[in-house]
Amino acid sequence: MTTLATGTESLTRDALTVLQPGFTGTSAPEWLLRQLGEGLTSVGLFGRNIESPEQLAALTAQLREVRPEVLVAIDEEGGDVTRLEARTGSSFPGNLALGHVDDTALTRAVAHELGRRLAACGVNLNWAPSADVNSDPDNPVIGVRSFGDDPQLVARHTVAYVEGLQSAGVAACVKHFPGHGDTAVDSHHALPRIDVDMGTLRERELVPFQAAIDSGAKGVMSAHILLPALDESLPGTLSPAALMGLLRASHQDGGLGHSGLIVTDGMEMRAISGTYGLERGSVLAVAAGADALCVGGGLADEETVLRLRDALVRAVHDGELTEQRLADAAGRVRTLARWANGAGAATRERAVSQAAGAAEPAGARTGTADGVGLAAARRALRVTVPGGGTAATQAFEPLTGAAFVASFSPAANIAVGGETPWGVAAELTRLLPGTATAAYAADAAGEGPSGLAAGVLADAADRRIVAVVRDVHRHPWMADALDALLASRPDTVVVEMGVPQAPPAGALHIATHGAARVCGRAAAEVIAGQPPGD
Repeated sequence: MTTLATGTESLTRDALTVLQPGFTGTSAPEWLLRQLGEGLTSVGLFGRNIESPEQLAALTAQLREVRPEVLVAIDEEGGDVTRLEARTGSSFPGNLALGHVDDTALTRAVAHELGRRLAACGVNLNWAPSADVNSDPDNPVIGVRSFGDDPQLVARHTVAYVEGLQSAGVAACVKHFPGHGDTAVDSHHALPRIDVDMGTLRERELVPFQAAIDSGAKGVMSAHILLPALDESLPGTLSPAALMGLLRASHQDGGLGHSGLIVTDGMEMRAISGTYGLERGSVLAVAAGADALCVGGGLADEETVLRLRDALVRAVHDGELTEQRLADAAGRVRTLARWANGAGAATRERAVSQAAGAAEPAGARTGTADGVGLAAARRALRVTVPGGGTAATQAFEPLTGAAFVASFSPAANIAVGGETPWGVAAELTRLLPGTATAAYAADAAGEGPSGLAAGVLADAADRRIVAVVRDVHRHPWMADALDALLASRPDTVVVEMGVPQAPPAGALHIATHGAARVCGRAAAEVIAGQPPGD
């Protein structure tokens, strides 16, 4: 075993235990297996690690050959943020769609099925769900990942999601504490700041987290956001006031009473690494009360793992971190690992074995592999015929011939990733053969909105246009181009796959409340006039 010269074996193992690193490749590299043997207890998976359920199951089995009680974590929210189906788009709508339907039984069923699929692949910890209240509709990173903007609605669906996921034997980790919904900055790039008082925080942001903790959520993920009302200088992930004084403290002491695991958001995110540095930030996070450090998103090598391990050990010897705090953190990781591979494993086995032929909730069966996810996506649609002239009084005539899908594509945020396909083109092409598509981005608007619209018109020729947008209210170039397009072709169908904040427009407007593959399929069915289930 390689250790610092001044370290002890138990201290070094504790330092390894609190790390949740990622890696590259679809099988475990030798360095990862070596570190699992040295004491590493958690591994984080991302889209780059997954090709198929069978491959993923083989990968997790490979990890368990070295450490049977390993925590295998993943960032699988469903909806826009998917790792299991990063290459195809998710079979489940995301949180905003579920919140729009507002049927907690449906949310629970979706989360259970998602958990069952994770369990079948050997994954036992999910960095989900998002419990953020999306109080700022211009938020660049949360949006459709939130159940909505009402704290009570978000709370009841967060609880339903936690219950559904954990009933499949997969530990839930609610995020992003103490709430990322009122930010105008993406913490992947910089440090967001929320200037609200503690009263607002308790009445809005903290409501879903308290509900989730009370329902038995196994983990909570901290956010890299600065809330001066809570801590004037340190972001939540590094703040003892946030993690120990609020999240961990008992109800009697004014806290939320969370006794489970506290996981950090990705420590390589610029809000931390660009301000404090990766090693310094990691020491501060554990000292503040974090139990596990997520370091897998952009950092995936043995050198990083050893650097962080040694930084933690050194911090203990230098008096910056107490040995007891590090031991407590490692103990909570091991406690969750025992649950995940004990009671959780038994629950997973039951969920997987009972899946074949099990009855789905009312309204969920579709006769397809998408099952409850597609049923939920169909229920989440908001279909309107915008007012104005005779269009408001005429029934929409479904498209019967090949269409042209114009996708107005904003830059994807890092949490979603740019590799996951979205839109309605693939599903509409299946229903209306010959349908063509093209994507249009902000840089295509160099000649102004009329120039971009002219490009769409030229590409579409005489075909009916379906314009697909995502958060059109946040992107002036997109809104202007859509207006110009509708002025020339008012019969255009508009599909909004982000937060439907802008007024409905077009001959038909469909708000899907998310961009998952099943959301695109549900919208395509309406456009082509295909009854659900055909």
